[in-house]
Amino acid sequence: MTKLIIDTDPGVDDAMAIFYAAAAPDIELLGLTSIFGNVTVEMATRNALRLVEAAGLDIPVAAGAPTPLVLPPFTPSFHVHGDEGFGDIPAVTPKGKAIDESAADFLCRMAREHKGELVVCPIGPLTNIAHAIQQDPEFATNVKRIVLMGGSYREGGNITPHAEANIYHDPHAAEVVFASGARVEMVGLDVTHRILCTAEDFAEMAATAPKLGGMLQDMSHFYLEFYKTVGKFDGCSLHDPAAVIACTHPEWFTAENVAIQVSCEEETSGATIDATDERRPTAVYVAVEADKVKARFMEQIAKLA
Repeated sequence: MTKLIIDTDPGVDDAMAIFYAAAAPDIELLGLTSIFGNVTVEMATRNALRLVEAAGLDIPVAAGAPTPLVLPPFTPSFHVHGDEGFGDIPAVTPKGKAIDESAADFLCRMAREHKGELVVCPIGPLTNIAHAIQQDPEFATNVKRIVLMGGSYREGGNITPHAEANIYHDPHAAEVVFASGARVEMVGLDVTHRILCTAEDFAEMAATAPKLGGMLQDMSHFYLEFYKTVGKFDGCSLHDPAAVIACTHPEWFTAENVAIQVSCEEETSGATIDATDERRPTAVYVAVEADKVKARFMEQIAKLA
């Protein structure tokens, strides 16, 4: 069992990733931490609690940072994920509340309690992870792996020509993470763009798992329409679920060990590029057995029936 914490800004594909983790028999989901990105951190916390309750999970949710390390606050990606984060689905106030610990405090504590075992999977901007690294000098060595959804090595960006959105939204935090000495694995656009989820796939999720799969299908309508506006008519990329699947099935991905640094220069801000200093290499995922990853995702979602 992989002991996992997902750092998340739910978000449609975040919901897909969290429901996958809830179903996967090889994942012990220890909690969620929320971060700004697709939505505000307040909305992300609310949405994370809603997903936990929908999936019947008894795990903590810790609220994270509201703004980037250095950059000013920005408007979340409502045009991608909808005004409340879940496409056209209206907001619902969850029954539960976030724990008293901040996301960084929770991450540091769990990394100490599960030293050498904890895998952290950030699927939003890396601000909470950077705060944990800055707060606890041992965090980077206490965690087993940081498997992040973000970045692009050869694929180009999806928010600027140079940058992937999660890295772009807090490049300074991403640079802290890549320079930390932690074992970092980058599940970026080089692989996530190769795995597509179609309208037919969402219909299958709803058929095999009417409650949670149906919830994902309801979210998907807005999300798929956004993809059409940027010229992608064959489905949405399986961004965040791919990162969670990489936590337990790295054998389905091909990685290159590359020392990565993040540009914080205005013109190329958020670009993940070859480092100019001596730092621990990142496992940069550059190829994927897309059929296996997608089949695994669909199989596990079907178990949520």
